[in-house]
Amino acid sequence: MTTGSDLRFSCSCGEVEGRLLNAGPREGDHIVCHCSDCQGFARYLGAAERVLDGSGGTALFQSRCARMRLSKGRDRLASLHLTDKPTLRWYATCCRTPMFNTYANGRIPYVTTLVANCNAERRDDVLGPVIGHLFTEDAGRDVGDVPRMSMAKLMRRFFRRMVRDMISGDRRRSALFDAATLEPIAAPHRLTPDERQALAGD
Repeated sequence: MTTGSDLRFSCSCGEVEGRLLNAGPREGDHIVCHCSDCQGFARYLGAAERVLDGSGGTALFQSRCARMRLSKGRDRLASLHLTDKPTLRWYATCCRTPMFNTYANGRIPYVTTLVANCNAERRDDVLGPVIGHLFTEDAGRDVGDVPRMSMAKLMRRFFRRMVRDMISGDRRRSALFDAATLEPIAAPHRLTPDERQALAGD
């Protein structure tokens, strides 16, 4: 297994492309999230088959925001809030591919990249094994004997990277937020109650 190198990603049509710099277990966390919001994000965009596994899980790689670089398609990105929570979800408007999750602004610097969009030939070797499954109670079926992880534990793992980005100024080098204001480059759409109700009924 070779870990810790750059990993390419793209939307399904290729209009949005980029790479994760020095991706690997030392620089981020390879996890699977089964939460209802991650499932709803995929369904809202009609991308469940691309993104979700058999139990409704979304494979994610959470890493430092400055380690995600876009090579093209920045103007094709849009963002939305599924609920009143601060999680901001990003997708490619060209083909409605879900791409990233972040905090509502760049003040809390992290990015989770949807692994389904990463180079399929290299992603398992580069990212290493999944270290935990979150919100398994929301899974569509029994996930079996997998390593569970709480959100609190994931946040503790992320804390050191967050502090590093704040001290170094790297949080102002995110491709998804304005360097001066730390506001998202695409104004978020917040789903209306009717949109959320329709999504829940899918």
